[in-house]
Amino acid sequence: MHWSGSSSEVLNFMEIKAGELLEDINSPDDLKKLDKSQLTQISAELRQYIIDTVSVYGGHFGASLGVVELTVALHYVFNTPDDQLIWDVGHQAYGHKILTGRRNQFHTNRLMNGLSGFPKRKESAYDAFGVGHSSTSISAALGMAVGSEYQKENDRQHIAVIGDGAMTGGQAFEAMNHAGVANSNIIIILNDNNMSIDPNVGALKDYLTDITTSHTYNKLKDEVWNMLGKFKTLGPHARDAIANVEGSVKNLLLKQSNLFESLNLRYFGPIDGHDVDHLVSVLEDLKDIPGPKLLHCVTVKGKGFNPAEKEQTKWHAAPGKFDKVTGEVHKKTQETPQPPKYQDVFGHTLVELAEMNEKVMGITPAMPSGSSMNILMKKMPERAFDVGIAEQHAVTFSAGLATRGLIPFCNIYSTFMQRAYDQVIHDVCIQNLPVNFCLDRAGFAGADGPTHHGAYDIAYMRAIPNMIVAAPMNESELRNMMFTAQLPRDSQAFTIRYPRGQGVLVDWQTPMEAIKIGTGRQVRRGEKLAILTIGHQGNYALQAADKLSREQEAEVAVYDMRFVKPLDEALLKEIFATYDKIITVEDGSLMGGFGSAVLEFMVDNDLHAHVKRLGIPDDIIEHGSQLQLQANCGYDPENIYQTALAMITEPVAVP
Repeated sequence: MHWSGSSSEVLNFMEIKAGELLEDINSPDDLKKLDKSQLTQISAELRQYIIDTVSVYGGHFGASLGVVELTVALHYVFNTPDDQLIWDVGHQAYGHKILTGRRNQFHTNRLMNGLSGFPKRKESAYDAFGVGHSSTSISAALGMAVGSEYQKENDRQHIAVIGDGAMTGGQAFEAMNHAGVANSNIIIILNDNNMSIDPNVGALKDYLTDITTSHTYNKLKDEVWNMLGKFKTLGPHARDAIANVEGSVKNLLLKQSNLFESLNLRYFGPIDGHDVDHLVSVLEDLKDIPGPKLLHCVTVKGKGFNPAEKEQTKWHAAPGKFDKVTGEVHKKTQETPQPPKYQDVFGHTLVELAEMNEKVMGITPAMPSGSSMNILMKKMPERAFDVGIAEQHAVTFSAGLATRGLIPFCNIYSTFMQRAYDQVIHDVCIQNLPVNFCLDRAGFAGADGPTHHGAYDIAYMRAIPNMIVAAPMNESELRNMMFTAQLPRDSQAFTIRYPRGQGVLVDWQTPMEAIKIGTGRQVRRGEKLAILTIGHQGNYALQAADKLSREQEAEVAVYDMRFVKPLDEALLKEIFATYDKIITVEDGSLMGGFGSAVLEFMVDNDLHAHVKRLGIPDDIIEHGSQLQLQANCGYDPENIYQTALAMITEPVAVP
């Protein structure tokens, strides 16, 4: 079996065998043909198929294993896709994809031109809503429910499956607050495993733990469920009886149990999210209860694969190909030392700065390991804060720290910073506060696809007054920018963006030096043409320039501009005075990005040159490896080389 990932790549795939029941499941209709007694077996086969496939091809892992039984129960009970099923974030939707006709394509998951790693409306009718960022499912499901009600489709069910980590996001509470008064037919399933990517934090985590660990409540809650199971035979007063008994148990035994019901959501649970038979019975009963409801399921992330259960953060996504029996990761042997990841340079450098400057603080919204903020958390826990999946709060919390003379380094993935844009403007820049934003995963995120690409931060950050925008070409420059950002300044926010993955320097722990804000540098001399870059793509430009010198005997200059805002105006005037052919390169949106800033400067200063911009076009770019996507968009080293060669060999008259 093989599949062509791109015109330049052919990948060979091994066939993954499905179990005897699973091999005949090509849609939820096939699943419904099974006897209820077979659901435990199909759940086991589905879990094993996910393990078998991800061990070879990679992908998100622990979350999907944790909801296998829930996935089977949902598709067994509900009439999908007519009933609308929304998976919050979507890391846990692998079983859903396999059961909804995509088993034979599942090996292409997250590969270029293959299945998306997340639910995607244009991929399948069973993917009711496209997801990738957290805390959106309840809002979407409620909108669908209200829409169905307006269209007189009152029998349609609307189910949002949301994790306890995603429940910490403010949008989830906004949606529940609306759902309680809308009184529409919606079921919220709280998948409670005490994990998102890292262990969850905050008061909500403690509240859910109180519910699930109350021995008295869990001893008596079965009485409520037994009554609920007899709903159809209890007559017209059944709902009142259930509410009275259930409410009394909760109010007597759990003083905090009113959180969901205070929002007018009928709360049921907690129940074992791995008992597929019980799940089916409960979901069948909930179908017959109108209005907004919340079912609390307790699950184990990584369920059924012992290493993933023990180290849930490590196995959120598969850490590479691994032995599906032992969990041993098949690591590639490196004969030579490799450069570190940019995120690790950030993490270690932040600790160095914190040791030098007692005012330095670290903030991240639920990504301590992904951003490497966990390094500071381990060493100085009183100076590092994981605020949960709450980007808006992270930004305004950082602003509050800045008003007290502290130096916050707020690390948020570029794609997630989009969720806190108003706070950046309203709470930071209007007040002209010196908050430092470190945007990880800037540019193409790779296999996570369009919901995770950090394509827009240059454009949206440079549009805000009182904002500095910079990007390092390598690890040493990242350290220098972070050092500069913690030096005393009374105003202006400072954004430092850097990509996912490795840098270029093996000996990266260089002495830190201050950079004059708004200054670039020439990193290669040349006469024919100038390539202006921002960030890591400067290394691509150097590769292209070396190839031009080697193969064409053409010398081109490369400038690492370092700052998009403020631009190095003196250096730009010098460049425009020297070169009539200029290329700009960025791992970001061409609309309003670095190249646009250079063109604006050219026009505003009545300068002239033939300028070619390379970067991410005005389009939604799907998933693939970072280099594949950069090549397709025309700014990998080879495309930079070809663009420069064409400009050199085709004279252009400049006014």
